[in-house]
Amino acid sequence: MMPGMPIRQERLELVCPAGTPASLRGAVDAGADTIYCGFNDETNARNFPGLNFSRAEMAEGIAYAKARGAKVLVAINTFPRAGSEALWHRAVDDAFAASAHAVILADLGLLAHAAEKHPDRRLHLSVQAAAANADAINFYAEAFGVKRVVLPRILTVQEIAAINRDIDVETEVFIFGGLCVMAEGRCSLSSYATGKSPNMNGVCSPASHVEYREEGGDLVSRLGGFTIHRVEKAAAAPYPTLCKGCFAAGDYRGHVFEDPVSLDAVALIPQLAKAGVRALKIEGRQRSKAYVEAVVRAFRRATEAQAAGLPIPASELSRLTEGQQSTAGAYRKTWR
Repeated sequence: MMPGMPIRQERLELVCPAGTPASLRGAVDAGADTIYCGFNDETNARNFPGLNFSRAEMAEGIAYAKARGAKVLVAINTFPRAGSEALWHRAVDDAFAASAHAVILADLGLLAHAAEKHPDRRLHLSVQAAAANADAINFYAEAFGVKRVVLPRILTVQEIAAINRDIDVETEVFIFGGLCVMAEGRCSLSSYATGKSPNMNGVCSPASHVEYREEGGDLVSRLGGFTIHRVEKAAAAPYPTLCKGCFAAGDYRGHVFEDPVSLDAVALIPQLAKAGVRALKIEGRQRSKAYVEAVVRAFRRATEAQAAGLPIPASELSRLTEGQQSTAGAYRKTWR
């Protein structure tokens, strides 16, 4: 190799969202290595009307992906309700019957079921399990044979590198999309406001509890009766989630928890690769097919540049971010 030539390395796997069969096909055609999706019930954490897959659609989607060299992961990442475990058990069994590459789980009992009933199949640990240290991750690997963990969005690159040095499990991290500012699997804000738990019912800020109303020239958005935003009628109003709402706290008025912005850590791909990360995850199962295709194409170019040892192309996805603003999130610890 000539001095100064880029050093090639393994390309990071690109794990992409699909909330509909059309989005799955779009993600595959745009260059996704892996697609994650869920059944159209409360077993997955994006349980919204009009989203997700019937059993027949899941089988068709997996076949479409496999025929084109891509893999499908089925997210069964909510926590079963007492007395209703059979619904979650059936989801695991049906996902593997449809030839899913792996299932993404968070609940200990569900992991135990999957490991016992499907000992030769691949299990991934959901970000909803909030496994943020090597001891926790090694427990899941030893107890249930978990092969990959999706790390919570609260870790720096340095912390991720430290974890990878002490585990023998693949790690996957979020790289773009909606940013949850809470420790995943631990948030009760939506439950308090709406009675619907994102961790059990699969809905954070369910659409059935969202209300928009014009008041005195302002557009007011509410969630479960709580006013979340008040903006001028012509101004853009983000979807009302409590963690990104505007509130008064003492003398401060504004986004108390975090601004409504999206994660875009494309510039950190080389550092994440060096930290031992195996896969990059794009958030967005609630977004359109056009969104999925545009983001997948952009990150496929970025991961190909990373593998070739070339500079990462600058992000051109600001129009697709929340409020047209983005952040590197906890990777650089710039949050308030």
